This record gives sequence, structure tokens and C-alpha cells, in this order.
Amino acid sequence: MCQEQTKQFKQIKGKRLAFLGAGNMGSALIQGIIGNKLVAAVDIWVTDVEQQRLQYLSDNYGINIASNNQAAVSQADVIVLAVKPQQLGSLLDEIASAVDDSKLIISIAAGITLSYLQSHLGDTTRIIRVMPNMPALVGAGMTALCVGSAAQPDDLRLAEDVFRCVGEVSIVKENLMDAVTGLSGSGPAYIMVVIEALADAGVKLGLPRDTALKLTTQTVLGAAQLLKEKGVHPAQLRDMVASPGGTTIAGLFALDQGGLRAALIEAVEAATRRSKELGQ
Repeated sequence: MCQEQTKQFKQIKGKRLAFLGAGNMGSALIQGIIGNKLVAAVDIWVTDVEQQRLQYLSDNYGINIASNNQAAVSQADVIVLAVKPQQLGSLLDEIASAVDDSKLIISIAAGITLSYLQSHLGDTTRIIRVMPNMPALVGAGMTALCVGSAAQPDDLRLAEDVFRCVGEVSIVKENLMDAVTGLSGSGPAYIMVVIEALADAGVKLGLPRDTALKLTTQTVLGAAQLLKEKGVHPAQLRDMVASPGGTTIAGLFALDQGGLRAALIEAVEAATRRSKELGQ
């Protein structure tokens, strides 16, 4: 999908990118951008506190290692802020003097608002706030974007193009970004707990561990793919499996008795509250 888009979408062509932070998400984006030939490796700069990670990216993808954050920003047209939220304030203060209105800032820091970013970088700075999730590591991510007041339509299209290289993209209003963080940002961790529990159940009932995990993983993957392709309410597909008096309805009753639905809703709400706290 991303390769087809690059034939039509030209905003990112010829741009120079800087990644401030090369953790899992920053690395996934770099791999997606280079793999889909959006930007040449020689036009990407990266910084990180872990020199070993930087050297790995340089050795494997041919990108540039910047001597410091200001040096990376000065080289780039698009700057991706990929550090932890707790580290962002000091980073913004460090790069503020190197940021001008010609540069596009993309932040993936959870909970950090556009107004906070603008308070450090200026109201006329072009900023897009992004919330990706962990499946971006395998090109199956879900990313939500919202735009700052100074961002232009081409800026949004450029950001969409970048993040479609690692999955799907949705545009939301900023007041919904904390909910996005609680749902899709944190959601993969909830699903891992569900997968682990289902696999443990299989082991408890006598299945070998590797078989139980394979059965569970493909079941979750297949259910999600079925829902995505059918485009119907999940309850409709649930009812297709749950025949009257059968095994599935007995299992669904046990889930309701155990409070699974309420626990998942509370998990999303708790993560959303924490996202709001991080932004304060």
C-alpha cells in the first residue's frame, strides 16, 4: 500500500528527516521509511543516548548519526520527537533555537499536548501530534494524528504518508488523543494479557505450550482480520460462533461472570487518565 502511495504523494520526496530518539518506535519508522523508499538514508539523521542502537541503525540502514540534537534539527526539514514524555521538556528547550517556521515537528510523545509543544517552540511552529502503537514494529500499527494551528494541509499529508508505512492512520481532534492513547496506544498490552491467559488455559487443559500459544495467536489474528474485512459490529460475528446451548455461549457467560468486559473498559479509562496526567 505504501509503495503505491509514494507514486502519487510527493510531499515527503526530497525532504530531510531527523529522529530525536531511536527507540522501538523511532527505529520502526526509520525502517518503514527506508524500506518503502520514501526518503534516502543519506537524508535521515538520528540521535539517541544509546550509542549501540545508533551504530546498529547506521550500519544496517546507512543513516547519519548526529553529534547532538541541535545538529540533527539544523540538518532537517522534518523533525520527529521520539523520546519519552518525561524527557521531552528538556529536549524542546535544547532544540528551540534551531527550530523555525520552515521545519515540521512531529511528536509521538504520549500525553504531550500541542499547546505544550508550542509553548516551547512558538505558536507559529508547524506541529503534528501523533499516537502510534507497538504493532508498527511489524507494519501493522494503528496511528492517530491531530494537527497544530500552524500546520498546513501538506504537512498532514506528509505525516499520514510516513505512518501509513507502518500501518493504518486516523485523524482525530486533539481532545480525543488521550482516549486514543488509552485504547490503541496501550491496547496491544491488554491483548497480550488476553493471549497469555487463553494460552495458559490451553496448557491447563493439557495442550503443549507451543501449540496453545499458536492456537491462541492465530485465533486472535484471524478474529481481528475477519472483523476488519466484514466491517460489521463485533456482536454479529460473536453470535455467529455462539450457537444456542453450545460451548461458546457457555464460555461467554463465564467471561461475563468474571468481569472481562468491565476490566477492559476500566483499563482504557485508567490509561487515558494517566495520559492526561503526563500532559499536565
